[in-house]
Amino acid sequence: MPFLELPQHRLHYQTEGREDGPWLTFCNSLGTDLGMWAPQVQALSAQYRILRYDRRGHGQSSAPPGLYSVAELGADVLALWDHLGIERSHFCGLSIGGLTGQWLGVHAGNRLRTLTVAATAAKIGSAESWQARIVQVQHDGLLPLVDGTRERWFTAGFAQTHASQVEDILQRFLATSVEGYVGCCNAVGTADFREVLARIQVPLLAIAGDDDPVCVPADLQAIASGAAQGAYAQVAGRHICNLESPQAFTDALAAHLAQATH
Repeated sequence: MPFLELPQHRLHYQTEGREDGPWLTFCNSLGTDLGMWAPQVQALSAQYRILRYDRRGHGQSSAPPGLYSVAELGADVLALWDHLGIERSHFCGLSIGGLTGQWLGVHAGNRLRTLTVAATAAKIGSAESWQARIVQVQHDGLLPLVDGTRERWFTAGFAQTHASQVEDILQRFLATSVEGYVGCCNAVGTADFREVLARIQVPLLAIAGDDDPVCVPADLQAIASGAAQGAYAQVAGRHICNLESPQAFTDALAAHLAQATH
């Protein structure tokens, strides 16, 4: 099981797919692990060399102490790329993964081939709402958030017809360390790319879930409009739209990747 040992934490990562293919990096949402990208990996591994990893404080990665910033989350990606000798990679991130992608687009665009951001926003919620979430989780843990998370992440119909899959995702949510979750809540609450989207020069695709109550379609349209080379796609589903509409999501992602020069 591969880990990258960093000064304050270690990152669990996984590589797979075509050995000589262009790199494609996936970045998870808050409270999930690298398993959330299974449908996309299965569909794209014949063409791409794929990197998945567990964000700090998630999955099998450790949680460094303190609150995190999106710059630190972006630096983790760059450290992984340097460790693996990846000069440039396609990048696809969802929710906080999309914030990480925007940071990379603004600050490390030379390392990107393309950027895909899903179910995210240039600014997600308010600093006050995320601070309230931090206080709640520090006091009560993650269990009280499960029902609300299910409702935000998946439509009722999908949660009913794919009950075992949704339950697996929620168990992974509950397995997230409180320290890691709280640290990443701070990263979300303090990230704001609204004034710097034009600095993202690489081809960008923004994918929205049509019923996402967390990051509504207009949030993704704004990112697509603000970036220098932005495009927009919409799929059925709520926040974790890559799992609720795996085929449509993968088709949109694959078309975006194919347009770029490998």
